[in-house]
Amino acid sequence: MKKFIIPCFLVLTALGYAQTTPFKFKTLVNNDALTVISQGETGTCWSFSTISFLESEVKRLTGEIVDLSEMYNVRYTYPEKAYNYVYRQGKAQFSEGGLSHDVFNSIQRYGVVPHTVYTGFAQGTDLKHNHKKLVEELKTQVDSIVANPKKFLTKNWQTNFDQTLNNHLGTPPEKFTYKGKTYTPVEFAKSLKIVPENYITVTSFQHAPYYKQFILQVPDNFSNGNYYNLPLDEYMDVLDQALYNGFTAAFDTDVSEKTFSKKYGMAIWPSEGLEKDYFTTILPEKWVKAEERQAAFEDLTTQDDHLMHITGILRDQLGNQYYDVKNSWGIKDLGNNGHIYMSKAYFRMKSLAFTVHKDALTKTMKQKLNIN
Repeated sequence: MKKFIIPCFLVLTALGYAQTTPFKFKTLVNNDALTVISQGETGTCWSFSTISFLESEVKRLTGEIVDLSEMYNVRYTYPEKAYNYVYRQGKAQFSEGGLSHDVFNSIQRYGVVPHTVYTGFAQGTDLKHNHKKLVEELKTQVDSIVANPKKFLTKNWQTNFDQTLNNHLGTPPEKFTYKGKTYTPVEFAKSLKIVPENYITVTSFQHAPYYKQFILQVPDNFSNGNYYNLPLDEYMDVLDQALYNGFTAAFDTDVSEKTFSKKYGMAIWPSEGLEKDYFTTILPEKWVKAEERQAAFEDLTTQDDHLMHITGILRDQLGNQYYDVKNSWGIKDLGNNGHIYMSKAYFRMKSLAFTVHKDALTKTMKQKLNIN
């Protein structure tokens, strides 16, 4: 299929407004999740999706409903990106992008906070997120250091970098009060039973051994996160079992295909030759083989465009199944109230990986992956 590049941060009105389709859906699984919110004009889908996932995890683990800050962990991930970029002399990724494990890396060191404690706006008011100026300033800083290290590395460049972040996003708290109790961010994460080492990321590609961990070679994996590699059918089975057992998942996928539509709130993978009729009728879909998935990754037809949050499973009137995907593009003029109903065929072909709690895996799968 022809590629239409849609960066994670960009929601284009050119795709049109929400429209109805002939599809009629029945919910099979509907796990807890908070309402859809917008990441605005930022490339922070990785934090929005993973924080949404963690909000569902908090509800599952504690019964509590907590609106967590997406920008708190963005604030603490940027310095890690900067250090990596500067000391690799500019030969590394420095952008708005990231992956789910970056949120967990941040939580490990800096914890989490409620949204009301850290909104990501320097003045503390809820406006539309727009990081254009922030990203320009940060990139100028790190590029200046790389170009003239003797001048800048003898100074406290990291303090200056942090101050730029604070100017745009606000200064993160060392302590705060929530429901009458005082916490540090690390203490708050523990109170919510968020334990970063309990979360794993699963993928399925042929260029690495199955049932082993490897570093997935995508640009946003600046922190060299490890992925557990499974055969494609088992990859799909793990996700389905997790959802049916009350777990949700954050996932990384390619959204640049024309059969991924925000106006319809759907993503499908029609059989070859039927692409022109997508969404106007229910089409046969192609259930791809591992070799086809691998080829799309290797020729860059599939890339890590966007991260979202899978909360459930639906079925259309012909029996085809879809994942209920909570997106972070808001709800105005978007199909399915901002959710994407993604067919399993599309997910099988275009997803890169998903993150779940390790307890979502069966005992047999844990043994295969050597997970305690």
